Amino acid sequence: MTPRRRWPGPHAPIGLQLVGLLLISLLAAQAISMAAILLMPPPRPAVYHLSEVAQALRGGSLRTRFGRPLIRTVETELPAELKAQPARRERARAALAAALGAPQARVRYLQQPTAEWRLFRALGGQRHGPSPMRELGPTDPSGSGASPPAPGGGPGSAPRGPWPRFGPGNAFDLPIMGEFTAALAAPDGRWVVVRNAPEPFPGEWQVRAALWLLAGFLVVAPAGYLFARRITAPLKRFVEAAEQLGRDPHAPQMILTGPAEVGAAARAFNEMQARLRRYIGDRTAMVGAISHDLRTPLARIRFKMERAPARLKDDVLADVAQMEQMIGGVLAFIRDEGQPKRRERLDLLSVLECVADDAAMLGGDVEIVEAAPVTVDGDAVALQRLFGNLVDNAVKYGGAARIRLSQQGEAAVVEIADRGPGLALEDLERAFQPFYRADASRNLDKAGVGLGLPIARSAARAHGGDVQLEPAAGGLKAVVTLPAL
Repeated sequence: MTPRRRWPGPHAPIGLQLVGLLLISLLAAQAISMAAILLMPPPRPAVYHLSEVAQALRGGSLRTRFGRPLIRTVETELPAELKAQPARRERARAALAAALGAPQARVRYLQQPTAEWRLFRALGGQRHGPSPMRELGPTDPSGSGASPPAPGGGPGSAPRGPWPRFGPGNAFDLPIMGEFTAALAAPDGRWVVVRNAPEPFPGEWQVRAALWLLAGFLVVAPAGYLFARRITAPLKRFVEAAEQLGRDPHAPQMILTGPAEVGAAARAFNEMQARLRRYIGDRTAMVGAISHDLRTPLARIRFKMERAPARLKDDVLADVAQMEQMIGGVLAFIRDEGQPKRRERLDLLSVLECVADDAAMLGGDVEIVEAAPVTVDGDAVALQRLFGNLVDNAVKYGGAARIRLSQQGEAAVVEIADRGPGLALEDLERAFQPFYRADASRNLDKAGVGLGLPIARSAARAHGGDVQLEPAAGGLKAVVTLPAL
């Protein structure tokens, strides 16, 4: 019985894992929001007191106990918003005049209450004793601040109660919430105006909320990144395995663990690689068998030509020798392709130096004119054969070989130029066809079997690179590109 994997599990489908990631992120975000609501204190509204406003109008301190500092200005005319005193603000105006000890006619007051103030008046205001507005009663027209007589009483009647005293610590000190504007007429005809400072943006509670959101992002983002990386890591390994197969067809099959889709793709990829190997192996074995079997009739032809006339014998044996050379080249190529390759980190400049030294020992005009150290991953024997064939062609058909090595981006570029007649543009690509020889190389004293360039291109492509022929000043140039490390 197959053991059950824990959800979402490394082998769960990608869609299921993505849904899990979204759900986890959503739950984490909601949890952070709930924590912010439960743990973060609500924004505290700015609260002023009537005594603080009166103190500011008299020229005192502008600082308040529970609000922002007040703003005081002296203006020649009464502000427009205070010229029409609403009737519903008459009691607050009377209370401010009483706190100032000034006639009510010299005082103006306008307030825009907030929702908190309405809630305070509806619920909380009744818990702290009678309203200061009710304690004031009718306004003394003289503005002297004396207690008005009780309703129905005459002169000398006992007053209903004294005017309340406003100040810090007084239970009847009227709180003010929201925007307000108060003004006091000065003896010189100007008006002293006091306003509450506007709430800054961002305010304290907004900064706290932003910090909560930032903290939530810092918590959720790394977890989401790690989870997404866990999902996409098998895809990255799949790409690396495909790149390795392109460089080395004999690379071992990849073993991938991950979502179900990646596992299915890996199995299909491995099956495709196995089919390609069998296909190439069957075709290579067939060509090798044919080439090997051709040696027998060639040997019989050579044996029978011993009794032929000398002139005919020489011509036929020359063709037989050339055919044997071609067959030997094919068998050597197949033998090399059939051997397992060992890839390792190589200094490409060292490989080129070995090839140049070997060619120079045989009398070739070979020189490395420009080079920079470049490291590649490859088979040393195959790379030596690759560059050896190109250098041999340059010396054989161009008289000299000039080698340049450079790194361009992520590729190692090797240029091998000669001083020969070159090739026509239509022959630059045909030259890579097996056994193809251009007209300029039909001289049998110099011609090879026609497998040097195909073998070189096959070796380069097996390493993830390529070989191209390009016209050059005074000859032909072979350009080899290989992936650099």
